Amino acid sequence: MIYKFLKATVVLLIICTIQSCGFYSLNAVSIPDNIRTFQVDYFGYTATQTEVGIERTFTLALQDLIQDQTSLSLVNSNGDYIYQGEIIRYFISPITATADNRASQNRLTIDINVRFINTKVEDESFEKVYSFYYDYGADQLMQNAVLDEALDVIYTQITQDIFNDTLAKW
Repeated sequence: MIYKFLKATVVLLIICTIQSCGFYSLNAVSIPDNIRTFQVDYFGYTATQTEVGIERTFTLALQDLIQDQTSLSLVNSNGDYIYQGEIIRYFISPITATADNRASQNRLTIDINVRFINTKVEDESFEKVYSFYYDYGADQLMQNAVLDEALDVIYTQITQDIFNDTLAKW
């Protein structure tokens, strides 16, 4: 009898624990009531070396993140929050070597200069460089699936950092 009671209690606790995980969130978005729109201007590039189209991919990644995690409306002009900038560095470098001094691993680093404009509270506007990297084997070329994965990793981190600095404020 006690065994059945303990078993039922454990099952109930596990179910409650699993269900409660769905309601927990670390996303502490802090948007004033007078902010309803945002605009992400096309991010160009000033980097001397780059891959075609990565600036568009970044622009869309930033738009998607803000749309997915806030109730703000995306507009083409006159946004309450405005995101502008450019990719200023796209750099591939060797990071580890083999015994015969050959690269065994490379690193792609992307730096993006961001200008955030708060049209309601000018003091909250800023300009900042965000940077992140992706490591990959020297036997791989930075193209196709490898490039897609690298951009996904890098842009996920950079867009989340921008989001935290402008909307989560933590």
